[in-house]
Amino acid sequence: MLASATGSSGDITGLWLTDDGKGLVRIEPCGTHICGRIVKVLDTSPTVPKTDSHNPDPRLRNRPLAGLPTLWNFSRSGSVWKGGRAYDPKSGKSYRSTLTKNPDGSLKVTGCVLFICESRRWTRGG
Repeated sequence: MLASATGSSGDITGLWLTDDGKGLVRIEPCGTHICGRIVKVLDTSPTVPKTDSHNPDPRLRNRPLAGLPTLWNFSRSGSVWKGGRAYDPKSGKSYRSTLTKNPDGSLKVTGCVLFICESRRWTRGG
């Protein structure tokens, strides 16, 4: 299933700049699914934590943000990658999520809680 997406116009693997421009995420195959990790935190202001300090699990709060899993368990269904979760290190919450490549090449990242969903637009990075 992943092989059909690689190299196609719907391919979402690679580096992505988050909507706020503060992080760079690498999306890549993880077994039979797609996942993403923070490659680099671009916001170097002193108020930005260097670790996963907002994680609800106190044992995980010392994990560095660089390398942190932020997207996992996505499977392709037509033009949408769904069934996955997105983790927001700013809030320490994870959301049911979908990923869709926009016609302009950007990535629509949608996170949902119950029936309320919010989307962000990521652009190709680095």
